[in-house]
Amino acid sequence: MKRIYIFLAALCLGACAGRQGTLVVKQFQLRDQLRDLKEEPMVRMEKEGRLHGAVSMAERRQRLGQYYTLVWQDPSGVGQGPVEVVFDYQQGATGSQVKRMTREFPASDAEGTAEFAVIGDDYFNGGRVLAWQATVLRDGRELASRRSFLWK
Repeated sequence: MKRIYIFLAALCLGACAGRQGTLVVKQFQLRDQLRDLKEEPMVRMEKEGRLHGAVSMAERRQRLGQYYTLVWQDPSGVGQGPVEVVFDYQQGATGSQVKRMTREFPASDAEGTAEFAVIGDDYFNGGRVLAWQATVLRDGRELASRRSFLWK
């Protein structure tokens, strides 16, 4: 009887652990170039990291916009073909036009991080990103996909 309780406890704990998703999308919008000590420390650190190296105000202005970091993993697919991470998005001033950015990874990679940025002139002329979809493909086969609420 004691073994059954131990088995059930292990089963419950294992179910709570879960597995990290194949694709995680992290978003950050850099709205201004001012240093504000009242901001949350994590937001301030992210902001200063994005602005690092931009010396003039014009360079700092070109870093304003929206950043998307896509973290993917596929340990079981190593060696089965190259990985392509695709980021499709629509902006406020471009209507229904869908723009696309891609990053490629070799077949030997089991995980990776791809960063996409809509910043500078693209951000100021095209407007904010209103809807997006992120897809991870290995050798042309879809592994995972995430999309914003407004994606068609």
